[in-house]
Amino acid sequence: MRYRLLQQFRNTFEGQPYLHRRSHLGDAIAVELFEDLCQLEEAASRALQTGVAERSRVINRANSRRGVVARRGDGTFGERIPSAEAVMEDGFVVARGQIATVEIGIEVKILAKAMLKQIDRVVSDLRKQVEHFRRGVGDPICIGIVGINSANQYTSFESDRMYPTDGTKYAHPVQESAAAEQRLMRDAAPDFDEFLILRFRATNNKPYPFEWVDRRGAEHDYAATLVRISRAYDQRFAR
Repeated sequence: MRYRLLQQFRNTFEGQPYLHRRSHLGDAIAVELFEDLCQLEEAASRALQTGVAERSRVINRANSRRGVVARRGDGTFGERIPSAEAVMEDGFVVARGQIATVEIGIEVKILAKAMLKQIDRVVSDLRKQVEHFRRGVGDPICIGIVGINSANQYTSFESDRMYPTDGTKYAHPVQESAAAEQRLMRDAAPDFDEFLILRFRATNNKPYPFEWVDRRGAEHDYAATLVRISRAYDQRFAR
C-alpha cells in the first residue's frame, strides 16, 4: 500500500528547499492521514467510511469549529454542520466543510535542526494543542506526528541568508536527534492517543536529497498507527 502521508512528508524535503516558517506544511501532511484511513480496506473503520461517504464527516481546512474558541491544529476532522456545504477537492475522498465537533485532531512538528534549543517550545506546543482539541464536547482522537532529522549536516534558510551546521556552534542533526526523540517520548507522547515519530535524513542542500532512516520501519509504524486510529474511531464514534 502506498501511504499518502509518508509520500507528502517526503515531498516536503525532496527536490526542493525546506523553509521551516511556511505554516501550511503541517496542514498538507496531516490532511493525507484521513485519506490513508479510508484506504485501509479490511482494517478500515466502518463508522468513518460511512461518515465520509455520506459527507456528514469532513475535514475543516481552517482547522476550527464553529462556536468554539481554540488554537488551530494541523488536521481537523469531525461532524459537518448540517447547513454547511461539503466541498470535494480533486484527488481526495474526504470532503471539506465547516464542523461542529472534532473527532480526530492532528498536530505535526518537524525538527530539522537546532532541536534541543527548541525542544521545550515544541513539547509545550504539542501538549497545549491536545488541550485545544479537547475543548468543547466530545472525546477526540488526538494524534501527534513529529519528524526528526538525523542527517550528518544541514543548512537552514532565513530570508536570503543560509545557516549551515558546523558541528560546534550549530550542531549537526545527527548529534541531537536521539536526545530530542527521548524528550518527546517522555514529555509529549503520553498526552496523545497516538504519537508517531518519523525518522529521516535531509541536508537541505542541492539537489535536496531525502531518505528514511528505516523506510520499512516507518511504513510499519505508520500502518500500525492507522489501524489503531480506526479501531479507536469505531469505539468512540460508531453510530
